[in-house]
Amino acid sequence: MSTHVFFAEMLGTFVLLLMGGGVCANVALKGTLGSAAGWLSISFGWGFAVYCGVWVAGISGAHLNPAVTLGLMVNSDVTEYAPGVAITLANTLLYFLAQFIGAFLGAVGVWLAYKKHLDDPQNAGNQLGVFATGPAIRSYGWNMVTEIFGTFILVFVIAGLGKTPHQLGPLAVALLVVAIGLSLGGATGYAINPFRDLAPRLAHQLLPIKGKGGSDWAYSWVPLAGPAIGGIVGGAFAAAIF
Repeated sequence: MSTHVFFAEMLGTFVLLLMGGGVCANVALKGTLGSAAGWLSISFGWGFAVYCGVWVAGISGAHLNPAVTLGLMVNSDVTEYAPGVAITLANTLLYFLAQFIGAFLGAVGVWLAYKKHLDDPQNAGNQLGVFATGPAIRSYGWNMVTEIFGTFILVFVIAGLGKTPHQLGPLAVALLVVAIGLSLGGATGYAINPFRDLAPRLAHQLLPIKGKGGSDWAYSWVPLAGPAIGGIVGGAFAAAIF
């Protein structure tokens, strides 16, 4: 993998998390101009964040998500991650590294942009939601099912879009993410991306945020494992169907 591909994937994931985490901060934190704008704003905000990230990372194939990388890896119809980038273990790990670094830096960017609001005592109970997902009703097994379904739809439909002639590209993927958020997102906050949750959760753990509570590592395995499983199943199923 060339350095250009690596940095494109990293920068695209950075943009995704900066804008996606930014909309979470704008809605969740009291005192912002978008405070309490609601779930519709979050769903569309993440969709637009994906749209921008995909454009930025075009030369890497714009995975922006290890679940997508895993789905491509197991899809027997796919021979390259991006033009000239073979599907190998080394390249897979480099994609993962680029995605994790980009996601972590994006979360740090959200902290910098909303630092005064994150440090405001009235937001002491809301900081973690800016960075990481959490379930509406905590039930690890069922939360896992939700994340598997959401990520399965993401990877399966992306694979199908690649076989259609309309060339909507980033717009189609953005609308897909909005649809997942509006339909399946309310139960768990729809990580549908292992590093969308893990890297910002680590940032929450490490950053000097006044009054922050714990980072809820007891839940962290669900948005890590669920999307990974959903991505693999989605990629394999797509190869059998399309």
